[in-house]
Amino acid sequence: MKEIISVIRINKVNATKKALIEAGIPAFTATGRVMGRGKGVVHYDILNGAAEGHPEAIAQLGNAPRLVAKRILTVVVPDELCKTAIDTIIKANQTGKPGDGKIFVTPILETIRVRTSEKGDEALN
Repeated sequence: MKEIISVIRINKVNATKKALIEAGIPAFTATGRVMGRGKGVVHYDILNGAAEGHPEAIAQLGNAPRLVAKRILTVVVPDELCKTAIDTIIKANQTGKPGDGKIFVTPILETIRVRTSEKGDEALN
């Protein structure tokens, strides 16, 4: 089993949920609004606006790096569905622009359904 943790844009959550369901992966967990940033310091539109002398853009630059609102979507799947889940998340979120997100994949040693005590892949179905 694999745990797939994806950090995605807030406006892509519904499209991602729909795509996962259509791919046969209906169970996932969404974490509320999280804040973070990638390696980019600031959005290029703001830099260009500041260079053109727009006061709003200059004010947004400030001195500290900005954090951006994102969502975390977590999916645990059997090994055979891992590639499908990753490809689905990428397809639903890829715009080709900075900020599209990140996907982290970790192994899961055990899964247990509390209600029935089912274990392993059976607990995922």
